[in-house]
Amino acid sequence: MNPLLNKEPVKRAEKTIKDFDPNLEIICLEQTARTANDAATALGCNVGAIVKSLLFNSGNDFVLCLVSGDKRCSLNKLKKILNEKDVSMAHPNDVKKITGYTIGGVSPVGHLNKVKIFIDSNLNRFKTVFAAAGHPNCVFKIDFSQLSILTTGETKEITE
Repeated sequence: MNPLLNKEPVKRAEKTIKDFDPNLEIICLEQTARTANDAATALGCNVGAIVKSLLFNSGNDFVLCLVSGDKRCSLNKLKKILNEKDVSMAHPNDVKKITGYTIGGVSPVGHLNKVKIFIDSNLNRFKTVFAAAGHPNCVFKIDFSQLSILTTGETKEITE
């Protein structure tokens, strides 16, 4: 068994994923999947099928945006959707505190705190997508429709 599967953040992501669908598996990669390009190379898939989990700070709240690997999240679109003047990338310490994951391994599920989730509408170009599972070398494969149900995220046009 891969020792990465024993790490607490990976176990937390795996529990949420397995409770949702026991057939979903954590994939441990030899090389890092810290960036969307790294993950796509390691998995041999289109970079757009990689889910980037990006935490943003909006006033006193946080929002997790699940963005297609070949797109950039638009701060202007987020500001309009959230009706906030100031929206910015969350500080790495806040990412760890809110999600329980470090940047590069932020899973879309299994967070320490409840957080609003927006899903990039561009991800639905792909039947299946790959998302981080609590560590830069761990991912899971899931159908786009299942990801929406699993995360209870709202699909929005949030990229440029």
